[in-house]
Amino acid sequence: MQVLQLMIQIRIQGIEKEFNPLIFFSSDHLKMKTNKMRQKITIPLAVFLLIFTHGISQKKTTQTKYNILFIAVDDLKPDLSCYGFKETFTPGIDKLAAQGTIFTTAYCQQAVCGPTRASLLTGVRPDKTQVWDLQTMIRDKNPDIVTLPQYFKANGYQTIGMGKIFDPRSVDKESDALSWSVPYKRKFKLAEGYEDLAFETYQSPEIKAKERSGAKMAGGEEAKSEVKISTECLDVPDDAYMDGAMANYAVKQMKELKNSAQPFFLAVGFKKPHLPFVAPKKYWDLYDRSKVSLAEWQKKSIDGPDVAYHNSGEMRSFVDITPLPGGGKNDLLRLPVEKQRELIHGYYACISYIDAQVAKLIEGLKANGLDKNTIIIIWGDHGWHLGDHSLWNKHSNFEQATRVPLIIKVPGLTKGEACASPVEFVDIYPTLCELTGLPIASYLDGKSLVPVLKNKNASVKEFSISQYPRGAGKGAREIMGYSLRNKQYRYTEWIGNYFTTAKPFNAADIKAVELYDLVNDPNETRNVAGDPKMKKIVEQLSFQLHEYYAQQYKTAGIIKE
Repeated sequence: MQVLQLMIQIRIQGIEKEFNPLIFFSSDHLKMKTNKMRQKITIPLAVFLLIFTHGISQKKTTQTKYNILFIAVDDLKPDLSCYGFKETFTPGIDKLAAQGTIFTTAYCQQAVCGPTRASLLTGVRPDKTQVWDLQTMIRDKNPDIVTLPQYFKANGYQTIGMGKIFDPRSVDKESDALSWSVPYKRKFKLAEGYEDLAFETYQSPEIKAKERSGAKMAGGEEAKSEVKISTECLDVPDDAYMDGAMANYAVKQMKELKNSAQPFFLAVGFKKPHLPFVAPKKYWDLYDRSKVSLAEWQKKSIDGPDVAYHNSGEMRSFVDITPLPGGGKNDLLRLPVEKQRELIHGYYACISYIDAQVAKLIEGLKANGLDKNTIIIIWGDHGWHLGDHSLWNKHSNFEQATRVPLIIKVPGLTKGEACASPVEFVDIYPTLCELTGLPIASYLDGKSLVPVLKNKNASVKEFSISQYPRGAGKGAREIMGYSLRNKQYRYTEWIGNYFTTAKPFNAADIKAVELYDLVNDPNETRNVAGDPKMKKIVEQLSFQLHEYYAQQYKTAGIIKE
């Protein structure tokens, strides 16, 4: 029997049961077990557990005790200088990239905040977390799952979280209390003279006055129309807004952490460039709005199915968003050119604002002597449509919504290289485990990227998978779209009958198919799935995607006891 084998079959009082030591040994998990459950463990099993834990502790003592700085950025797409994008100013992230590995073809599991973060932070795909929307709580579906920070906490790390790491709608009020060594922090001291924010977002005196008079952000459309604007440009310091204040707080935390005997897992979650596009004026001033490039293709793809699109409802909720005449509320969101330029300008300003905060964190590590022994990882939770296909926000399986920035710096290992191998968010959990010498649970859906960090030409998988649900009504998912992305193509199947990979696949339930050649058609302007010349490609990618369904079905429920 392998001492470090992570999933084993044991017999407890005559009952055969799959046992996962990684979950069982979490102190938080043990607290959730009843005395009756503990009494079922036989003496021979207890002897095995002693050997197992000794094996882990022996392994850990031979590994470098890296700290981890875990940076999440809400709604950030790879519109960064280090990704070859020439329109944004991002010197802070560029500096990090010059010492790390840039993953140029990284993809999220589902292009919306709650599900993508739930997947990344548990290491399993949305069909296993069962979080496909912004209402489902992770632990309502998976009470015993071990999150990434929780696992590090159980293995001797001090885990500190702040800002937006989990989507707050997916976890408890403490942002998943089991994951953190200290109470999670969401609010921070703002700059003197700017102590309050209207609706936790705006510094505008006019909006503050409306809030004091009783206006509300949520409720009827009339109430929304009083206050909810898409951009704000004011001449204020960085820490007049929450992200700047949080960066200051995180640096102060580093001063305390440098004297700790424990390694740390410090998670900092920035909210911008999420809507509304709010940033200090100096970041707006970096850009000439008249020179901002607009999306080249602003209509549906030729031969593309309607199910692939949405009406950009998140953007429509702002009062200053007025669609061009001719479209209904369920149509694509076509906006005047000047409004498009303003929104894109605002998005870029927010990117540069967050870039400056990231630079503060990196400088804080160095100032406190922590840079030589701290892994830094930065990721944006999904991409973002900026008018391409007349789409705004995320919520699709297109490239602009699913492709994400991912940069990992490991002291002494990475050296400013770009890797084109397909990677996914589910790969982050096992990667950080291997880098820090922790065992990798067999139920995790991702693969460690350490081989790629060592050799930029290596590859751990042929393709990535993203998915997105469609259906009438809030949280509905009558149709699920699964998208396979390899180095050249994106192949998508939209499957009805409430299909997920926890069920057997039936090809008769396929409602629509898409194929885009991203090498020759990077803007995804033409769906070539029906082109006779692409028949063999469709067959090949369809076969791979159906194999993926089967593999996921085979392992469905494995994270449950």
